[in-house]
Formats: sequence, structure tokens, C-alpha cells
Amino acid sequence: MTQKNFLTLLDFSPDTLRGLITRGIELKALRKAGTLHESLKNRILAMVFEKSSTRTRMSFEAGMAQLGGTAIFLSPRDTQLGRGEPIEDSARVLSRMADVIMIRTFEHEKIERFAACSEVPIINALTDLYHPCQLLADMQTWFEHRGEIQGKTVAWIGDGNNMCHSYINAARQYGFTLNIACPEGYDPDSSILQAAGESAVIVREPAEAADNADLVVTDVWASMGQEEEQALREKAFARYQVDTHIMQAAADDALFMHCLPAHRGEEVAAAVIDGQQSVVWDEAENRLHAQKALLEYLLQ
Repeated sequence: MTQKNFLTLLDFSPDTLRGLITRGIELKALRKAGTLHESLKNRILAMVFEKSSTRTRMSFEAGMAQLGGTAIFLSPRDTQLGRGEPIEDSARVLSRMADVIMIRTFEHEKIERFAACSEVPIINALTDLYHPCQLLADMQTWFEHRGEIQGKTVAWIGDGNNMCHSYINAARQYGFTLNIACPEGYDPDSSILQAAGESAVIVREPAEAADNADLVVTDVWASMGQEEEQALREKAFARYQVDTHIMQAAADDALFMHCLPAHRGEEVAAAVIDGQQSVVWDEAENRLHAQKALLEYLLQ
């Protein structure tokens, strides 16, 4: 039997994704109550990092510890991957020693090649194309605060990047409408957008995209690996800051999310990210609980 992988949100059915939200909320409640829950005792997670991280490493490592398992951190400095070993060979070896492997890398094609040769489940902890684990946390956060998201409107303000791509897939899987406001030249991948049909549309003006939206989301203007484009992007995205004007255009009870780290004064105003509509700290914490639910699902 072929193992399950989580490379994009499209790998799971909508029912499975909703089940992960329910389980994430349950696991969060167990943690808050101080209840010991070691469902993954003696299981091993290998964490392969080619991109740096705060939330991803902490949430996966703490999550495995809380579930009774062990997480092993592997950077390019620590492995033969950093010295040119073929991805396929590393996948064959690591998957004989670990029960599940998460990978945070650049090209999405790398993780697909790794998964093709692995004997255990592979989790996409971020590639240049997708960031599905963040969407599990975002959707859990929405459900905790507002309930069902089906039929709602979400506004994405900013770059058509990996987070935007995962929000496009989320619109398909969870049944909401996504308005994408981005400057010309920074659109999401056309094939990913077209596959979503009417679920996701490009609306150039940020205020128009946010009009009566139930959720407003943004991300940094220059992602990892794009730092040399910072000055160019600051100019291109100058009109795309999520500020109080944008939030006033949204629904009265709209929420604000950001996957972090945030650059206050660039993609988001301090008054918004630190304001009452912001749920970014719940969102960040929920990386832990949503990923515990994911790990349980893949290993049980």
C-alpha cells in the first residue's frame, strides 16, 4: 500500500481536512488541560531543513515531543544532501530510519522526487510553490473563532506566492471565495489559479478585494530567497499594505491573519497586526496543534 503524503492541500479530501481541524482543536484542548497524550510514542520524525525557520521547527519538534515521539533536526550542514547526495538516495535511506519525514526546501520538484522514493509519509513544511501546513493552522484558527468557513469571502492582499497558492487550494477544498489583490507581474501561478475556477479571482485593487471580506490575509513582500528584490518589491507593493483603511472595507467582524514573520510598516500596519481583529498569535500557536493532528493521521 502506498503511504499517504501531504505535499499540498489537494492530497486530502475536504472531509479529511475538516477532520484534521476537529482533531487539532481536540489536541489543543488536551494540551491546555494538561492531559498526557502520547499517541506517537516511539515514533520518529526526521525534519529536513534547507530553508531556515522559527515556527516550523518549533511546532514540529514540540508536537512530536508532546505526542511522545522524537524529532530529529537535519540541516544541509548536517547531512549528505548538503554535499550533493542525490535526493532519491537520501529519501531511500532516511525513510528506512524514520516513521515520517517533513521537508522545508526551495523547489517543489525536490519534495516530489523525495516522496517518490520514500517508504514513509512526506510532509511539505514549505516549498517555493506551497505552504499547506500553514493553511491547516489558518483554517483551525478560523473555525475556532468563527465556525464554518464555507460560503465566506477571504481577501489575499500581496504577492502571488506559495501562501497565496495554498489559499487558492484552500478555497477549493473548504468552499470559500478568494479575492486576490496583487500588482501586475506578481500574480499567482496561472495553472493553480485556473484550476480553482470561480473559487479564486484576481482583483487588482486591495480595497475592492477586501470589500465585505470575512478574513483578510497577507504575507511579506519579499520571501526567503528574494531579498535582493526588496527595493523593487517595496515600490511595486506600496499600495498593497493591509492598513486600517483596508480592514474598514472588510466586514465589521472580519479577522486578520499573517503567517509571520511580519514586517510592520510594510505589508501590514502595526495598528492592524496588533489590533483587535488580528488573530496571528492564535494562528501561530495552531501550527503546533494542526500539525499534531496531521502527524497522527499520517502515522495511525
